[in-house]
Amino acid sequence: MSVETRSARGGYVRVRGEARDGARGRILDAAYELFSRHGVRAVGVDRIIAEAPVAKATLYHHFASKEDLVCAFLDLRERRWTQEWLQAETERLACVGRPRALAVFDVLETWFERPDYEGCAFINTLLETSDRNDVIHKEAARHLDVVRGMLERYAEQAGASNPAETGCQLQVLMMGAIVSARRGDIQSARRARALAEVLIGSGG
Repeated sequence: MSVETRSARGGYVRVRGEARDGARGRILDAAYELFSRHGVRAVGVDRIIAEAPVAKATLYHHFASKEDLVCAFLDLRERRWTQEWLQAETERLACVGRPRALAVFDVLETWFERPDYEGCAFINTLLETSDRNDVIHKEAARHLDVVRGMLERYAEQAGASNPAETGCQLQVLMMGAIVSARRGDIQSARRARALAEVLIGSGG
């Protein structure tokens, strides 16, 4: 099973042989691929076992429950998607003169144009678990908070008078664009960027 780094599906390229070999790595890679594409509720443990492939006992040796596996997937998604792709690509584009608070939408635009665009796993997982006390719901929200924190830093760098509030507003635009792109509006990142530009230009 492959793993991914930035710049292909959802912002990353599949690469075999990450330094996480063995059964646990195969399980997590299989879960990552399936959960990213189909959601955490639609994919059962048996399908992950078949894709890994490992015995069921092996899966439960490494992950006490499906809930634990979903949480591990979300952690890996933060590293691969949030840090190694979204943040890295945004900061790369910002080096050519674009504010990071706006460059993030340029990165999203490229993502939305991919034929295998699958949406944000954190948003998808949050919507699949309506109970706010559910562990998985809380974990998805926590990972979205990490993205909000990144946007807050970008807002501060852009000179926003209230970076925390502006970061929240940028995330509202970002999440709206991601969901709109899922329904086929691949121009949504550009539209959100135009609003973000007004927001940043007004001083936040």
